[in-house]
Amino acid sequence: MALVPIVLSGGAGTRLWPLSREAAPKPFMPLPGDGAQGGSLLARTFLRAAALPDLAGVVTVTNRDYYFHTKDTYAGAGADMPARMAYLLEPFGRNTGAAVALGAHYAQAVFGDGATLLVLPADHLIRDTAAFASAVARGVALAAEGWLATFGIAPATPETGYGYLELGDALPVAGTFRARRFIEKPPLAEAQAYLADGRHVWNSGMFCFTARAVLRAFEEHAPELLAALQPVWEAMRDQRDGPMLEIDSALFAAVPDVSFDVAVMEKAKKVAVVRGAFDWSDVGSWRALADLAPADADGNRGEGDRVTIATRDTYVHATDRVVATVGVDGLFVVETPDAVLVAHKDHVQKVKDVVGELKARGHDAYRFHTTVLRPWGAYTVLQEGPGFKIKRIEVKPGAALSLQLHRHRSEHWVVVAGEASVTNGEREYVLRQNESTFIPPETRHRLANADSEPLLLIEVQCGSYVGEDDIVRFDDRYGRVRA
Repeated sequence: MALVPIVLSGGAGTRLWPLSREAAPKPFMPLPGDGAQGGSLLARTFLRAAALPDLAGVVTVTNRDYYFHTKDTYAGAGADMPARMAYLLEPFGRNTGAAVALGAHYAQAVFGDGATLLVLPADHLIRDTAAFASAVARGVALAAEGWLATFGIAPATPETGYGYLELGDALPVAGTFRARRFIEKPPLAEAQAYLADGRHVWNSGMFCFTARAVLRAFEEHAPELLAALQPVWEAMRDQRDGPMLEIDSALFAAVPDVSFDVAVMEKAKKVAVVRGAFDWSDVGSWRALADLAPADADGNRGEGDRVTIATRDTYVHATDRVVATVGVDGLFVVETPDAVLVAHKDHVQKVKDVVGELKARGHDAYRFHTTVLRPWGAYTVLQEGPGFKIKRIEVKPGAALSLQLHRHRSEHWVVVAGEASVTNGEREYVLRQNESTFIPPETRHRLANADSEPLLLIEVQCGSYVGEDDIVRFDDRYGRVRA
């Protein structure tokens, strides 16, 4: 039976700011300590999926803006690529109900009614891949019998931030049970009771079923959602032979914003729970991320260049600078090139409120890092002030920026390494190391790297406005110009 993992990759990861930003959210974050094996959460999710038997392909549902970053992450993960890779590209988030239904439509059309779907959030950490694969095999067995299977994790602590599943009667497949009840995030007293009774497990948000079974469940329990998605899918059908399937934003806006649990799983009758014997974390807070790093004798953890004096139970993430703590207890300190977070351990869940405040102020730090990945490479903002911005730009071999112009700024390029192919108005020419050029405002221009080595240059912008949205694109090989 063909197995098709559906990777759900999105979300802003606001509780992990400033490492997680809207333009590069939690799935793309590198992990500390031994969690760094295999790279980011997204890379590790892909590696787990790619190692499963009977793999027919991998489908990823993600935001349109994350497509190239996701593709690069998969390519760099070190696994053989499945025969078919597909990316369903959302213009904006519409929760997991829509994502699972569209993934099921795609799998049914390409792999057939009987294809087994394995829904995997991209931001979960699982180290014991052998135990994970064993649990998936049990889920596949249940799916073959028409069950909608979900995966439950034996609770290690009385966690009030997770949903729970209550286990019912045991099923013939070893380690599986009927799902008696879905429970939203419980108060502490209830979570403590669930930890003790052995009949409750954490709801991991991973699922297994056939395309036929889940689409029938949508028809029965969420017909409005399925009806709203039908024109969305019909508009995508002609793209199914290619890797990129664009989702129409106007049609998608009419789709209800509801989770898959609420839309289907909590209402369906034939729901089973696979009790997972593997470690699991959704790495949903700084506390969870800190637990991945080893602690010293005083309970301090961290990454980067740190000095701790008379410090206890403190986590420090140092990116660019030495971070020293003296006489503190129970803090989280996270230093990045453009932002520093200092939070007491008892209030670390409120980090998301910082993101909300930044967004309300219109401050780009909620959205971007100083280094921003693009399909053609990356840029780093070195300095910015009234009327100017200085960037370090790196262009991949064979890559090119869009043909574009800016209304309010000029640009001065200086090549540091490599060879730049430049379009500047009506002229086309080559710049080599230590050569420069000037792009006036309102001038069509393009930067390309035809060489086999990366192109590195410094860009100085000057003008009345140097925001990233001052751009008019005319042609782009990465699909950022709509037909």
